[in-house]
Amino acid sequence: MAADLTTAAPAEPQDSAQTDEAKSTVTPETVALRKVQGALAKPQVVKAARAMSLFGEHAGGWLAIGAVGALVDRKRRGEWITAAAGVALAHGASIGVKRVVRRRRPADPQVEVLVGTPSKLSFPSSHATSTTAAAVLYGGLTGKKLTPVLVPPMMVSRLVLGVHYPSDVVAGSALGGVVAWGVRRFIRRRRNRG
Repeated sequence: MAADLTTAAPAEPQDSAQTDEAKSTVTPETVALRKVQGALAKPQVVKAARAMSLFGEHAGGWLAIGAVGALVDRKRRGEWITAAAGVALAHGASIGVKRVVRRRRPADPQVEVLVGTPSKLSFPSSHATSTTAAAVLYGGLTGKKLTPVLVPPMMVSRLVLGVHYPSDVVAGSALGGVVAWGVRRFIRRRRNRG
């Protein structure tokens, strides 16, 4: 009978501690990220999201568009250069915030990371920041409403690729909008002076 008592050993405390730790890291944002990937991470969508990721890396695609605008629109060359500088400023601001906040990218076992990233830091999304700044600034120069066309797809693409939480992309877009607002005011003041 004594042998029967010793074979029924209780679960080790480490196992329950690890289970509790895993449960505590599943936040509403993690659940939302899982749902976005589950619903949207189809091959064609992932392919498009990866292309958007490459275009937005270090704001490179947006800076190239600003350079083309400056070359083509000679009359407003200075404004295009200032707008492109605003996109670069927004991107730099997002990197600065990342280094202060130091939030790690999603590491949930049910979230698949589908693209490489230059850093392990997540908050805010630099892609969302520079895209919003570009949409606002270039939209102001072209007279087109680019924000609703460009920003939501970039934000969603970062979730589809599993590299950001929802709050990362929202904060990035807000930061890009604030920087763009300041740069647009600067452009208007210069235009009114001269």
